[in-house]
Amino acid sequence: MQAFKIYNTLSREKELFQPINAKHVGMYVCGPTVYNNVHLGNVRTFTTFDILYRYLTHIGYKVRYVRNITDVGHLVGDGDEGEDKIGKMAKLEQLEPMEIVQRYTNDFHDVMQQFNNLPPSIEPTATGHIVEQIETTQKLIDKGLAYESNGSVYFDIEAYNRGGGEYGKLSGRILEDLLTETRDLDGVGEKRNPLDFALWKKAAPEHLMRWNSPWGQGFPGWHLECTCMSTKYLGDNFDIHGGGMDLKFPHHECEIAQGKGSTGVDPVRYWMHSNMLTVNGQKMSKSLGNSFLPAELIAGNHPLLEQAYSPMTARFFMLQSQYRSTLDFSNDALKASQKGYKRMINGLRIIKKMDYLPNPEQEIDPKQAEEIEKTIQGCYDGMNDDLNTAVTIANLFNLLKKINQLYMNQLSTAQLGEEAFNLLKKEYIAMIENVLGLKEELATDVASMASGMLALYKEYKEAKQYDKVDQVRTYFKANGLVIKDMKTGIDWAYEE
Repeated sequence: MQAFKIYNTLSREKELFQPINAKHVGMYVCGPTVYNNVHLGNVRTFTTFDILYRYLTHIGYKVRYVRNITDVGHLVGDGDEGEDKIGKMAKLEQLEPMEIVQRYTNDFHDVMQQFNNLPPSIEPTATGHIVEQIETTQKLIDKGLAYESNGSVYFDIEAYNRGGGEYGKLSGRILEDLLTETRDLDGVGEKRNPLDFALWKKAAPEHLMRWNSPWGQGFPGWHLECTCMSTKYLGDNFDIHGGGMDLKFPHHECEIAQGKGSTGVDPVRYWMHSNMLTVNGQKMSKSLGNSFLPAELIAGNHPLLEQAYSPMTARFFMLQSQYRSTLDFSNDALKASQKGYKRMINGLRIIKKMDYLPNPEQEIDPKQAEEIEKTIQGCYDGMNDDLNTAVTIANLFNLLKKINQLYMNQLSTAQLGEEAFNLLKKEYIAMIENVLGLKEELATDVASMASGMLALYKEYKEAKQYDKVDQVRTYFKANGLVIKDMKTGIDWAYEE
């Protein structure tokens, strides 16, 4: 087993990863709130944990990867007041809330598939776990860590800290300072302290999404869902919890308090947070007009884009920076990534077609074999150093040099030796496809391909090169197309 180190946000240092149950790993990642389109910042976060999932599986761990869908409880402003965002959109569009949920869930899955992110082991929804959320809320009330107020239930942060809790330890914030800030900002209202957060909210008469509870009709708070779903599928104490750094406070801070408050143990051993995307040095945001949707990137129809960029180009671009680093989007960086991705995938195509060819007259060069082994270990060293994919990619480019030398006959497989060649082929393919999740993107523009081939067909026909005319017809047929010779000209159609 590889000695894999992970940066733990809680301890603020790199730690040797040691799962609770030998080779079994429990991993929970905060999934999408399905009231808005997935943006590229989200894609980076989910790609980070896709890489983690892939790599842990690759080095021999059995991973249970849970990623939730937030389909209730996320209020406007991310606070405890206002309207549920999904309910608000349902009213605007005059749809059932679950129609909104389904639409955005489908879109999210489509984006994840475009960027070649694997589906999680389990993808629970907040609405599917209302019972668990009510039960956890009642448990916290019974323990004196929550209180009912006017039909809503709030987590009592001061009571939690008096009992040995450390609210603020994940984000490094001091409770006294937080309480002072919130008291300065607004009144207490129905809470004992403004910092207390909702476990259950009373539903206003116009609120669409509501459930019966011991405290009246209402809906769960945003933070509670992750605590209930993570512990249901991974246990009271599990290995890894991840998300974007914007979730560190208050969402993940609240999760720790809820989890420890209800079970008596810290819920998570390793907290991981991916960093943000910037655009030309500025924070990506809708208000600045520099926020990209994946569809805009792929189509190239955003004002800041000079051209379209494929999903694998964007994935490769994201992997060239360690996940905890800020990553800056620019046309120059994306164009460079496009070239780098194509170079790496060309190497993948080449090595897949190669086989070891023995040559009794040629001796094995031990130096070549040693370089290959050292470079492959460099790939693993990068991944083992807190998923430093940038280091892994640099080493893969060094392996690519060997592949190109083989391709250009500047080096023979016999010089490498069968063992070193097979190792090179196996690890290059595995690192690119299984670990980094990169794949070959084939051109799918049928119209452009057909148009170009028809031009050749016309030339061959006019030159009476009928053998080549037949070859073009055969090519079209193999691709499910037919050529139409008409009085008005030559065209193509899908074969019926």
